[in-house]
Order: sequence, then C-alpha cells, then structure tokens
Amino acid sequence: MKVPRAFLFVPADSERKLARGTESGADALILDLEDSVGPERKAIAREMASAWLAGRGEAAPQAWVRVNALDSGLVMADLAAVVRARPDGIVLPKCSGPDELRRLDSALSALEAREGLSDRSIRVMPIATETPAALFALGAYAGSPRLAALTWGGEDLAASVGAKANRLADGTWDELFRLARSLTLAGAAAAEVPAIDTVYADFRNEAGFAAECADSRRMGFAGRMAIHPAQVPVILATFTPSAEEVAWAEAVVSAFAANPGAGVVSFEGRMLDRPHLLQARRILDSRS
Repeated sequence: MKVPRAFLFVPADSERKLARGTESGADALILDLEDSVGPERKAIAREMASAWLAGRGEAAPQAWVRVNALDSGLVMADLAAVVRARPDGIVLPKCSGPDELRRLDSALSALEAREGLSDRSIRVMPIATETPAALFALGAYAGSPRLAALTWGGEDLAASVGAKANRLADGTWDELFRLARSLTLAGAAAAEVPAIDTVYADFRNEAGFAAECADSRRMGFAGRMAIHPAQVPVILATFTPSAEEVAWAEAVVSAFAANPGAGVVSFEGRMLDRPHLLQARRILDSRS
C-alpha cells in the first residue's frame, strides 16, 4: 500500500467534516478519535468512524484512524470498534518508541484474527515526538512491525517541556522542534519508511504553509498532514513531482539499467552513483 502524500485530519464525530474530508482531494483521511473529540463523545466517534469506514466506496481516499494513546485506557475500545471496518492504517499518538509499536502490534493481531483479516494487514504511523523521551528513540524504529511511516508533532512536546510556544516570531520552528523534525526525518530514513511532516496550525496563512511545504520536500519529507481541506491542494502540488523531475528520474533509472552492476554512470555530462539512483526511484514512487 502506497503511503499518501496528503493526510487530512477529520474529527470522527462530525458527519459534516467527514463529508468535506471525502471531497477534499486528500490521499488519506485520518479519522480522529483523540484530541479533536471530547471525552463525552468518544463512544459516538468510534461508532461514526466504524460506520464511515464500512460504508466508504472504492473511490474513497485511504482511511486511517488516530486512536487514543496507549496509556489513556481508551485505545482497546478504539481498536475494537474500528478494526472490524478494515481501516488502512492506525495513527498512534504520543508514541514513546518501538516498544509501544510492539504492544499495538499484538493488540491488532488479535483483533485481525477475530475479524478474519490477514495478519498485519493494518499498518501503523506513529507520531513519534510528542514526549521528550520519544526523541531519544527515533533511531530505533528499523524492523518495527507494521511500520508504514513516521511523523512528528510539536504541540504536545511543547506542553511536556513547558514551552510557551513552539515557533519563533518569524513563524519558523524553535530549536527543539527543528531538532524533533530533523530526527524524525533521519529516523524514518534509518527505518526505510517515508517521513511525513506535521500539521501547520495557521491554516489561513497559505503563503507560509506553501513555503514550509517546499522546505519539507527539499529536506526529504514525502508528504504532510493537514488540519483543513484548504491545505490539501498545497500539499499535493508540492509533493507531486513535476514532469521535468519524472523525466530526469526515468532517464537516470534507464541509464543504470543499461549498465547493470555499474556503481557509477555518466549522465548528461555528470557522474551519477547509487544515491542518485535511489533519489530517482523515490521520485517515481511518489507519483500520484
């Protein structure tokens, strides 16, 4: 299953927002059972998420579910409600490291068996920086079961360390959050999965969002999460390779294919090696 470029968060207890999300053009919706749903509406959100998942058509975007954190006491009820409806993936918040993925893997395997689903058919994307301790585990995700991608978050991290804000006056990330972002990118590369950039809260600032998306792609992120449908077109435009990029990538792959076993090839007056081939393949894999 291809990891999406544009993930749109949708509160699972809002029929109107679920409908808007479906029409947004996002590659994937994240049906949220966590922060955007109040305690008194958790049960309703589970029922609505399950019903939406079960009723989606073949043309619907991928459907992921952000469950509550493992230490919340709510996650088993979340999983029991949605696994039967076969979500494409689970977004795990406040993940402290691979040990939490293994706990989630065990729970999902039991529920998949109960519902007659293939083992490990449901993938997981951890939000891997929401606690201070989690930053020290970002290099250890390689080989984690079900791991589809890594993403990060700065709001809970800011609260955990007592920061008044996570961005500077000019809108750029403050030092700790730049570090968390960079470590997520490196950790995903080490685990050989895509890195997905976090949300941009100021959804009315399209210019700022577009600039930061361009920075994300330049760094190596494969996509981004959105909190508003208006952000989806910006993400898709940024993370979809241009015709020129695709042409370059296809030519590079062809050059290496014409020289099997070569570590270096000559291409348009330059010497290209295996990292260029890897980059070309990633461009081709990121096409819609």
